[in-house]
Amino acid sequence: MAGQRVFVAQLAGLPVFGSAGESIGKVRDIVAALRLDRHPPRVLGIVVDLPTRRPIFVPMLRVASIEPRGIALTSGSVSLRRFEQRRLEVLLLGQLLGARARIATTAGSATLVDVAIEPTRTRDWVVAKVAVRERAGRLARRTPVQVLAWGDVRGLDPAELTGTTITGTEQLLASFEGIRPADAATVIRDLPAARRYEVADALDDERLADVIEELPEEDQKDLLSHLDEGRAADILEAMDPDDAADLLAELPSGISERLLELMEPEESGPVRRLLQYSFDTAGGLMTPEPVVLTPDATIAEALARVRSPDLTPALASMVFVCRPPQATPTGRYLGCVHTQRLLREPPFELVAGAVDSEMARLSPGAGLAEVTRFFAAYNLVCAPVVDEEDHLLGAVTVDDVLDHLLPENWRELGLAEMGIGERPRTAAARIPARPRGAGRA
Repeated sequence: MAGQRVFVAQLAGLPVFGSAGESIGKVRDIVAALRLDRHPPRVLGIVVDLPTRRPIFVPMLRVASIEPRGIALTSGSVSLRRFEQRRLEVLLLGQLLGARARIATTAGSATLVDVAIEPTRTRDWVVAKVAVRERAGRLARRTPVQVLAWGDVRGLDPAELTGTTITGTEQLLASFEGIRPADAATVIRDLPAARRYEVADALDDERLADVIEELPEEDQKDLLSHLDEGRAADILEAMDPDDAADLLAELPSGISERLLELMEPEESGPVRRLLQYSFDTAGGLMTPEPVVLTPDATIAEALARVRSPDLTPALASMVFVCRPPQATPTGRYLGCVHTQRLLREPPFELVAGAVDSEMARLSPGAGLAEVTRFFAAYNLVCAPVVDEEDHLLGAVTVDDVLDHLLPENWRELGLAEMGIGERPRTAAARIPARPRGAGRA
């Protein structure tokens, strides 16, 4: 969908289809997050009317394509909770169309007649353009429509659109737009508890999940316990399975089991498998969602998969080749192909011809010391985890290994406190003598 621009007036009433082509409902509206600066607002998702007329929210990450005949969704779960608009959200159809604004270059008054959204390279959608009609005198002819950049129109900031005063919490939320989750987590961690809960309640599920993944363990548990059970389960579904498993492992067994039951089966299944392993083993460290291809896939297909902005650099460094099924645990594991090798091969060739079948693999029970030696010995940032029956279970990435080697409170320490930027110390001095906290049983 890169480069696709969609004017939202065309989306009203458009059918919405599931990944198998089944009818879900129709588009009621599009939700965007207001910002305090002049950067384009981020599109959060669409409001879909179910056949029962119940409106639900579908995140933009679940949108596979937008076509004239309808909107197709990717596979995965969507919360069926009734949509409720938050204060710093704007409905593009219901609130923005027809709003009055000012054109920056002419200072003339105008009316918004349409809004264009488009995806960025990171798969976020933003409000890129606005179509306005300049307001003329009563007797003047109808003026033509102009398509302008969001920053060329004034009067669309949160206070003017909502007609209310923006609170300190809302200003903080607006400032989160455009910053990395790790930076937002640092800000949230330093807030008083009451303000922290206000921010968590106001963030959308995808954004809150990203932030929680970057928080220290105790803060993760604190925020999750603040949420009601239904939303806590939604947040866990939005998290990476390995991060969700790490967090659930720290909760009382009754609470973690209850949350797993509330999650959709296709989301809870990978998390349950991860919980079988100790936190300090390859099975406990791995993600169950690496890039997996069958041997008849082409080099071009493999390169398209590793280009996905949803992948971390470590996961994008390697593809794994297996017999069907491709979902972990896969069919027979055949080997891996490094992305560097993919770049050297003709795009029409099959990945089967580039497979490295000799590279060692990790067993799910391999301990942290063995995993660390594996990465050091093979100069890797991603490694396969394979069971005794040759099924690929997942992949360990170097960032998860570092997370367990660094001091337990490394997220709370400054760079100087961890010795980064100071005179180099030996590796042994940086690695804690004791393992991290309890973790998985």
